[in-house]
Order: sequence, then structure tokens, then C-alpha cells
Amino acid sequence: MQMPLWQELPLLLIVAFCLAVLIRSLLLQAFFIPSGSMENTLLVGDRVLVNKIVYDVRDPKRGEVVVFRGPEAWAPQPVDGGDPGLFSKLGRTFGDLIGISRPGAKDFIKRVIAVGGDRVSCCDDQGRVMVNGKGLDEPYIFDNSPLDVPPVAGECRSRQFAEVVVPPNQLFVMGDHRGVSQDARCQGPVPVDNVVGRAFVVVWPQDRWANLSIPDTFDSIPPPIGGGEGGGTGVPIRGTDSPLPGKGDIVVTMPIFASVLFLARSRRGLPDRQRRLRP
Repeated sequence: MQMPLWQELPLLLIVAFCLAVLIRSLLLQAFFIPSGSMENTLLVGDRVLVNKIVYDVRDPKRGEVVVFRGPEAWAPQPVDGGDPGLFSKLGRTFGDLIGISRPGAKDFIKRVIAVGGDRVSCCDDQGRVMVNGKGLDEPYIFDNSPLDVPPVAGECRSRQFAEVVVPPNQLFVMGDHRGVSQDARCQGPVPVDNVVGRAFVVVWPQDRWANLSIPDTFDSIPPPIGGGEGGGTGVPIRGTDSPLPGKGDIVVTMPIFASVLFLARSRRGLPDRQRRLRP
């Protein structure tokens, strides 16, 4: 016997909610970009989809855009202030479950420039970042940091930084808007374990739909001396003891709307299907 709509609809909503939580926790998550440190690849207001399982089967690659939790050395970013009331706290808890609230002050999105074992520095005679001795042509950079500003420990104002070797199982990440990005230049590398997933497509606004593919410049990087990707001696990063607070890019989770497709189930054809299953 077919359930009446007033009984069926709450059940479908519960199923949709559970599916949204499952998708957000294990498979995909949407993120809202509120700052400009990845311009013009990602603009303020863009929504990106993040694959949360890809790094369960492989390590991050150079050139990929990743969402990660900032390590302890990374300065936390400002979040909404004030002491929220009970209903506000309940709303945020519910939002965290389905992916519509601000996840925290130390969630970031950056591009992977080098992986464990790589030697990375800036700059060569053309003012480019170098990875394993190869200069990167980075067409995605917007408003690069100045060359004539001397590097200062704990600050990302200068384009220059001394050569470092990325420790094993860590990533050297930078923003595409180098003039404002606070990244591995001044705050140190990011453990692979902190990575939430890979941002692989811009899904909103509609006119900015685009894949976040790996630029060709990363294809020609030679392997690190003394080992393959992910290896290396793991010497410490220099000049990253005093992270600079302030700018960055907090990412804000958005809901996984695909789950509500369950609500589109056809009720009209249900009795016919039930009759066909009867002996």
C-alpha cells in the first residue's frame, strides 16, 4: 500500500539528509571562496568541488589545488566574532553536518608547488620559482610579489626565499595571488595528512564553470636528487618560525545539493511496480 505524502515526505527528507552527510564526509564537498589569495584562478564567491577520496589512493601532485587544515605553525584566520547563543550553536552544528557553515579558522586552499624531497627556491635569473633546478613558467600567477623587497623571516611580502628541501610526506603550497597570499614561503610546509582533498572543478557561478587541471609547466620538473617524489632527506624549512597573521583564504563549506534528488522519486508509478513484483 502506498504511503500518503505527509508520511512519505519526512522519510525522504531524512534519507536525503543522511546521504548529504555521507557524501560530505566521505566523497565530495563543496567549498565557497571568500578571499582573493587564489585569484584569478579562484575568485571571491566561487564554489569549487573537492574530491575527498583521491588522496586515499595516491599522494598529491605538483600543480594541484588542494584544501587543507593549516598546521599549528600557520596563523589562524579571523572568523565571525561574538558569543553565539544556543540556537546559533545548534544551527552551526547542523550546518557542519551537511556542509553549509564556516568550518574553522585554519582551513585553506592553495596550489601544490613542490612535494616531499623537492628542492624549491626563488628566484632564477628570470624571477621564477625553481623546483629541483627547473624554473616554473606560471601563467596562473596574478599580481606577483615584488623582487626588490628583501626576504624577511615570517613574512610573505617578498618573492624571494632561500632554497629549502620539502620534508617527506609534506607539501610546499602557494597561492596564485602571490602579492597577498600567506603560504609556505613564510608559514612552512603542510603535512599530507592535513589535506582534505583536491579542488577539481569550479561549479559556481555558472559562467565560471571550469576544470582545475594541472598546468603544463609542472610536466618538465626533474625528480629530486637522491630519490623520487615523496622522498628526500627532510631537512627543516628555514625562516618559518614566525608566521604572519592576517590574510589568507578561509574556505566555507556549502551543501551537497545532489542528495535532494531523492525527493524527485515518482509516486505515480509506485503501485504499478509493486504489482509487477507480486507472484
